[in-house]
Amino acid sequence: MNRFDRITAILIQLQSRKIVKAQDLAQRFEISLRTVYRDMNTLAEAGVPIIGEAGVGYSLMEGYRLPPVMFTKEEARTFITAEKLMEKFTDFPTQSQYQSAMYKIKAVLRNSEKSMVENLENHIQVRRRNVAFNSLESNVLDSLLKSIVDRKAVRIDYHGINSEEKTERIIEPVGIYHETNYWYTIAYCHLRYAYRNFRSDRIEKVEPTDHPFQHQHAPLDEFLTKIKDKQNLKLIVILVPRNISRYFQDQKYYYGFVSEKVSGNSIEMTFLSNSLEGFARWYLMIAPEATIIEPLSLKEQLKKLVLDISGKL
Repeated sequence: MNRFDRITAILIQLQSRKIVKAQDLAQRFEISLRTVYRDMNTLAEAGVPIIGEAGVGYSLMEGYRLPPVMFTKEEARTFITAEKLMEKFTDFPTQSQYQSAMYKIKAVLRNSEKSMVENLENHIQVRRRNVAFNSLESNVLDSLLKSIVDRKAVRIDYHGINSEEKTERIIEPVGIYHETNYWYTIAYCHLRYAYRNFRSDRIEKVEPTDHPFQHQHAPLDEFLTKIKDKQNLKLIVILVPRNISRYFQDQKYYYGFVSEKVSGNSIEMTFLSNSLEGFARWYLMIAPEATIIEPLSLKEQLKKLVLDISGKL
């Protein structure tokens, strides 16, 4: 990247964030801190009102905005891909808001790029295997995100995995994350007086309340780390022929896949699972070709399943 393009990119980043640290810019553009300082001086000399505070970072004076930026063809293509993903993996309000933002983005594209985008839209599809929300009109994500921003609790009707009856709960969402084709929120539950994990398709209704958060919540990353630590994960190692491993490349991630090592015509796969029974049921699909290296308890679990199956034949 030449210096002009880098300085332009730095200015765009300054407009996109409240505070930008020199170290972050150095890492993004792979330049030294001294070069960052020179680029900032160049922008300041060009009349850009940059505010720099030692130990904090750089920001732009409130109210300063450039006219709409121009996008490259490569950037325009990524917008279409993101739009398709948003259509399939978010709730209705979030889709609508993103679509509105996309109209604004498309408005500043050059005519040649608009034609390319319109043509590309017909060549990208995202297929979803499951329904991530309770209904097509669900507002779960939008309501949870608003709750996090406003720091006000929400009321939800929730169906637990082991219960046919829904319960009404007041929760304080910490954050949302996407995993195994579902959205989840970690939240403090006033019914259980503890933090709980809620899956989006089991939330039947979300309503805002006027109750401010009663707790100061740690960042979402900390909660996700704690959840993983508390799962009592068991190490599983299996050996699979290379010629059949390609048939379950997607499935393995649902069962705690961690890593793999190629050894001749076989692949040694390592998993961390919190349910040997659940893993054994999946393993039955590849059992004729695969070998369990460890643990011994998985072999015992598999034998029990086979006996149960044979007893019903």
